[in-house]
Amino acid sequence: MAISEAEVRRIAALARVGVDEARLPELAAQLGSILEHMDALQRVDVDAGRGTGAPSAGMPLRDDVGPSQPLARSRDSFAPQMYDGFFLVPRLATHETVDE
Repeated sequence: MAISEAEVRRIAALARVGVDEARLPELAAQLGSILEHMDALQRVDVDAGRGTGAPSAGMPLRDDVGPSQPLARSRDSFAPQMYDGFFLVPRLATHETVDE
C-alpha cells in the first residue's frame, strides 16, 4: 500500500511529531510496509485453528492448603497498626494537599 509524503505529514501533524523533510520518503516507505503487513494479517484464516489448544474452561485450580509461610520479620516491625484486617501505613507526603 503506497503512502504519500503528504499523508506522512498529516499523520505527523495529528501525532504532533516534528518530521524532517529529508526523512519523509523513508517514513512513507516504512508506513506502507506496515500497512501491507496489517493487510496480510487481515487475510489470515483464524477460524481454521479453533478447537485446538487449551480448553476454554481453563485449568482447574489446586486447593490452597498447607501452613502459612512465616514472615522474615514480625508484622509489628513494618505495620504496627491494623484496621479491619488491613495494614495502616503513613500517608505519603506526595499525596497530601497544601491544606493538610
